Amino acid sequence: MPIYEYECLECGIHFDRLQHFDEPDPEVCPRGHKKVHRLLSQPAIIFKGSGFYVTDNRRNGSRSSSRNGTKPKETKAKTETNTDESTPA
Repeated sequence: MPIYEYECLECGIHFDRLQHFDEPDPEVCPRGHKKVHRLLSQPAIIFKGSGFYVTDNRRNGSRSSSRNGTKPKETKAKTETNTDESTPA
């Protein structure tokens, strides 16, 4: 169940409510005022499990790019040279 944050427009207090998605918003604040609206806030997201980059959730400040601590193999790019003599240098 998500926690929603509300604000009373009359007294200005902020309050939270743990409720289901299909429950209606509260009609009164804890002090009894009737002008209440829901505030937007950032969701709390935690990336866990396989399928995410290792840099998304680092532990111990490690900079290695694999989970077992070994460095990735370096790949060498092949360069092709033009051996056609008809092109000017």
